Amino acid sequence: MMSSHRSACLFAALVLIAALSGSGVRAQTTVTSERPATFTLPNGMQVVVIPDHRTPVVTQMIWYKVGSADETPGKSGLAHFLEHLMFKGTAAHPAGEFSQTVLRIGGNENAFTSTDYTGYFQRVPREQLPKMMEFEADRMTGLVLKDENVLPERDVVLEEYNMRLANNPDARLSEQIMAALYLNHPYGRPVIGWRQEIEKLSREDALEFYKRFYAPNNATLVIAGDVDLNEIRPLAERTFGQIAPQPAIPPRRMRPQEPVPAAPRTVTLSDPRVEQSGLRRYYLVPSATTAAAGESPALDVLAQLMGGGSNSYLYRALVIDKPLAISADASYQGTALDDSQFTISASPKPGVEFAAVEQAIDGVIADVAQNAVRAEDLERVKTQLIAAAIYAQDNQASLARWYGAALTTGLSVDDVRSWPDRIRAVTAEQVRAAAQKWLDKKRSVTGYLIKDSTQKREEKRS
Repeated sequence: MMSSHRSACLFAALVLIAALSGSGVRAQTTVTSERPATFTLPNGMQVVVIPDHRTPVVTQMIWYKVGSADETPGKSGLAHFLEHLMFKGTAAHPAGEFSQTVLRIGGNENAFTSTDYTGYFQRVPREQLPKMMEFEADRMTGLVLKDENVLPERDVVLEEYNMRLANNPDARLSEQIMAALYLNHPYGRPVIGWRQEIEKLSREDALEFYKRFYAPNNATLVIAGDVDLNEIRPLAERTFGQIAPQPAIPPRRMRPQEPVPAAPRTVTLSDPRVEQSGLRRYYLVPSATTAAAGESPALDVLAQLMGGGSNSYLYRALVIDKPLAISADASYQGTALDDSQFTISASPKPGVEFAAVEQAIDGVIADVAQNAVRAEDLERVKTQLIAAAIYAQDNQASLARWYGAALTTGLSVDDVRSWPDRIRAVTAEQVRAAAQKWLDKKRSVTGYLIKDSTQKREEKRS
């Protein structure tokens, strides 16, 4: 099982942007894949069917509208812990049977936990889909947990914590920045949890969480591949449709929200294992769900303009024009149920002070906030974003992730499909306004990653 410490992007395809930078590709402005069909079962479960008939393969993803931000205070890491335990078997299918079946038929499977959702997926030959749906429906309510398999799995999670966080200075810096950025909202705690709370998670905690949140009326089933609506509807009705809803699940999630930021904050993390110092700045910004009309696409374009590849403003200012850093980039995390993050990062060259790097970053931000973006730059970055989204539709799993992440964070099928059109419509004035309004230092936390030389000095004295 894998866990994600950031929610999956609405358009995960943006990982392709670096390769597309400067390509000059003129992408069309509409999503070219066939429109998904959607329906809702009587028990409240939403189903999305994404036809892709090029190969006889299908991807099943079930998304539960519960993540680390929905955990009870003091029980951090519970959503991720339960993700692990969902592979421990049911009365009908003992531990290992589901995974062994997927392996035997040549498929693959995995799971992921984020702040707003938990997901499970299988990619299998199309004729095996009914069996996969039966397995997944069974473990929605039939999970069997015993201390003899729960407690060892907790140790696995703690080892994962050591690997991903405790022994990874870069990840620890991100953890500390997020904790400082969110003063009141649960996004401030790590998806994997705080170690001292993970250590106390129990079988009873996991079962209570499972019974509270794992229900058809809190789930979205996404089927992508060589299927159609007339085939999927009866299968869904026969499997998931027989499960009773959980009436205690509220129609929408209510979480503590952030106060208006009043002051910039800084975090410094020193560690003897650091080989490359780093600077990272997070701004609290609206997500695609919480933003006013036009703001989220403008932030997408702003991030690409400032930090998307070697032609970006930050890269040119810090790496090319002045020898201050070996890398510089920016990103915007648009897919979230509540307010999200705009991130800027840079790796200073040896001997370069953080202050010099920050001064250059602030200069780029001020320029974008005060002056209209050049028309050719705006056109270039919008083309890159749209092209990446269009090309990534070649991946069946990416399509399923786009729609699943969107629908579990308050967006719709139409929001996904119209995203390229909204990007194309972004104006230079909207980009300038977004930089001016949201890249305000009062809304930020700046993190510094430095090498701790204390240990070496102590070793020399000894």
